[in-house]
Amino acid sequence: MSVTVRIPTPLRPFTDQSAVVAIDGDTVGQILERLAARFAALRPHLFAPDGSLRQFINVYVNDRDVRSLERERTRVQPTDTVSIVPSVAGGAATSDAGAPIAPPLSHDEVKRYSRHLIMPEVGVEGQQRLKAARILCVGAGGLGSPAATYLAAAGVGTLGLVDFDVVDVSNLQRQILYGTPDVGRPKLEAAAERLTALNPEVRVVLHETRLTSANALQIFADYDVIVDGADNFPTRYLVNDACVLLGKPNAYGSIFRFDGQASVFAAKNGPCYRCLYPEPPPPGLVPSCAEGGVLGVLPGIVGTIQATEAIKIVLGMGETLAGRLLLFDALTMEFRTMKLERDPACPVCGDRPTIRALIDYEQFCGIGPDASPGTGPGGGMGADAEISVDELKARLDRREPVWILDVREPNEFSICRIPGSTLIPLASLAQRLAEVPSGPDAPEIVVHCKSGVRSAKAAALLRQHGYTRVKNLAGGILAWIGRVDPSQPTY
Repeated sequence: MSVTVRIPTPLRPFTDQSAVVAIDGDTVGQILERLAARFAALRPHLFAPDGSLRQFINVYVNDRDVRSLERERTRVQPTDTVSIVPSVAGGAATSDAGAPIAPPLSHDEVKRYSRHLIMPEVGVEGQQRLKAARILCVGAGGLGSPAATYLAAAGVGTLGLVDFDVVDVSNLQRQILYGTPDVGRPKLEAAAERLTALNPEVRVVLHETRLTSANALQIFADYDVIVDGADNFPTRYLVNDACVLLGKPNAYGSIFRFDGQASVFAAKNGPCYRCLYPEPPPPGLVPSCAEGGVLGVLPGIVGTIQATEAIKIVLGMGETLAGRLLLFDALTMEFRTMKLERDPACPVCGDRPTIRALIDYEQFCGIGPDASPGTGPGGGMGADAEISVDELKARLDRREPVWILDVREPNEFSICRIPGSTLIPLASLAQRLAEVPSGPDAPEIVVHCKSGVRSAKAAALLRQHGYTRVKNLAGGILAWIGRVDPSQPTY
């Protein structure tokens, strides 16, 4: 019997861009095995080398997580839908009953928030709760921009922002807090100016620092709700663990290309991010927005959902996303909600937690200096496996035999390229190895992508298939343009 399998955007390059696939099978395990057999490039993204399902991949049958059923042994029917939900990374929660009540609203505030005040679900008391609330946005980028904008407009009394970046022109496609004149300015400086102009009644608190295990608990302690707009896995796990340890609800959101996710973690008796994704994917396996791209309006949709959840938590009204995972597909304009249960064995929020203090999250995610060999994107390749753009340029000038392999996507290749390079996208490289020169007389292969992450994976794949003279171009084509050929555009 045939079962419908929904493929998320990050995995579609490995299924010939198919969003929906029909697979025959009686159990979830059979379905996944046959899916991987049909699309060989998909297998390493679903299964670990020992054949087990990767822990940063969740599988749902209809709206039920198979971990709460019989895992891979879960039986399926022809009417069922199996959804694969990778990391890209209950009931209504209530605000802190001990939170201070704000003084009465001024006449100007009554006029400003009049559309709230005439709603019986909000009213004067609800607006006072918002005025007394303290909400922290982790990240002032794609998700933090819309979230902070609407939270300020709604009248949240204290709005904290954590970021240490500067505005880049590539941010302007989606980060609506900033304009062209802000390019080069610290993000928090520009954000505070914009938010204060939007609503001078809001107190904007700036934390211009990298969020770390050393400062997270101290920063979070002064806030009622945390809005997670992080763009990397170490920070996601750090935010989650800090929220659980402090008992702070976490309005979570993540985005990639056309897909978005949202939930509320660390609510009372509810699941946390680790219940959904017990461990992070290996570095480089899941591309960032900088590598894979994101539809400009997508963070606006997901970020406003996060702001909505934060406001509901403060007001103590409605039903939040605690215990549910909201999935959004902009290509099909479809929202789906999956059930999410707290894992009793979770090391942070479970019945017998083993993590009682913040840890080294870069090491946990395999990208720190002490990470285990083989956990990085190049599979543990040493420095001798890389080549600098200056060295590559010198070798080309000497007309030495070098075969340059570009593993980006065709749309990226059309923006800029290294002269003489050959394009084979990473997702199809395993099936197109016959096009890669081999044999004793074959030239050395230099692999590149945008910044070096995907090409490190490609170089490791080539080595696994017997290619010994392979080097990864450090910094990718961005480094090439920056140091060798500035006439080409960057992206």
